Amino acid sequence: MQFDLLIINGTLMDPGFGFTKKADLGIKDGKIAKVFDEGKLTRKVIDKFPAESIVDAEGAIVTPGLVDIHVHFREPGREDKETIQSGSRAAAAGGFTTVACMPNTQPAIDNQETVKFVTSLAEKGDCRVYCVGAITKNRDGEELSEIGDLVKAGVVAISDDGDYLQNPEMMRRALEYARMFDIPVISHAEDEFLAGGGIVNESFESSRLGMQGRPAVAEEIAILRDIKLAGLTGGRLHIAHVSTAGGVEAIRRGKAEGVKVTAEVAPHHFTLTDDLIGEKFDTNLRVNPPIRSEADRQAMIKGLIDGTIDCIATDHAPHTEEEKDVEFDQASPGMIGLETSLGLAITELSDRGYLAIPDLLRKMSSNPAKIIGLEPNSLNEGEVADITIFDPEARWVVKKEKFLSKSKNSPFVGRKLKGKIKATVMGGRITYRAK
Repeated sequence: MQFDLLIINGTLMDPGFGFTKKADLGIKDGKIAKVFDEGKLTRKVIDKFPAESIVDAEGAIVTPGLVDIHVHFREPGREDKETIQSGSRAAAAGGFTTVACMPNTQPAIDNQETVKFVTSLAEKGDCRVYCVGAITKNRDGEELSEIGDLVKAGVVAISDDGDYLQNPEMMRRALEYARMFDIPVISHAEDEFLAGGGIVNESFESSRLGMQGRPAVAEEIAILRDIKLAGLTGGRLHIAHVSTAGGVEAIRRGKAEGVKVTAEVAPHHFTLTDDLIGEKFDTNLRVNPPIRSEADRQAMIKGLIDGTIDCIATDHAPHTEEEKDVEFDQASPGMIGLETSLGLAITELSDRGYLAIPDLLRKMSSNPAKIIGLEPNSLNEGEVADITIFDPEARWVVKKEKFLSKSKNSPFVGRKLKGKIKATVMGGRITYRAK
């Protein structure tokens, strides 16, 4: 059989199907055409292939493509920060083959035409891009979007991310409508009456720095309310970027009570703590919800270990230099994360013994795919060739000039990480190959 692409010498790890083995892959017409057990693919066959059609995965893990269900690609409206094309390149460089874009664009993704606009641009991109539709028109919290029309256009969830849907009656109706279409409602759970105006975590550090805080209770109350509404309606609720110990505990209790609730954590919330802000006043540390305390960080890790937190999502939020090169309280909140996500997860979770690599990969591939209703990828013959190849032992330093994202707003520049992407394959096409 003639193949379009060969992936050789790698260790196949498919956490969804529970196998790890040395094998080679033959890719044809965008699918995995053949899995060769170790030693079955001869050197004679390999030598017939051009170098550009071979990925040598020696020392690397070959796994189903990573999935990120929380990114901001800014198009339409703020193409100076990120575009679908630049965002998809950054995703591929981070090992992601599938992402879901949040609707806080300009205009918001609250109608069929905007969904079609984004998905048409994504057809030429380097990863699969799905849309999350807005819960309310223009994300203003006043009137529900035409959710049925959004689903017909292809949205995989609804959210007013960036803002909390303060009106509980509106949230109830959103959960009821979403249940009809079996899609999740993604909640940016921060009560704005409590958090509004705050720029850092409310703590000793906020008092020391003289900055207005966003209290943990703002997140906890919002999560508790939405879990109760999900229990009432039977709808599927997903909590975005959980950041507080109390929030994790509320989700844990909700799951125990049988509520259909899932949750994600961003790498910066299981990696960073608010005492770092006073060291350099790095505006890239300004995010919503804010970076919290060490106790909260440890709670994020515990939630990942025991399954309370289902997945890792970057909340990739690009901003221009001008928006970050200002006083801390004037900076736009958010940081990029696609290109550092796997390295941070391996360095801070797997290398420290909190999550084995297969468990980590579930949090970054099959689990997020299931949350937004996608069939998880696998490495079986006949499956779509969406594949991530990474060296779990490779060490590297995050460099600003190496980012493929259009924006460079990362607090991790200069940080030494372990675990590096060697190549990403989407639909049988190499979308990223490390140089």
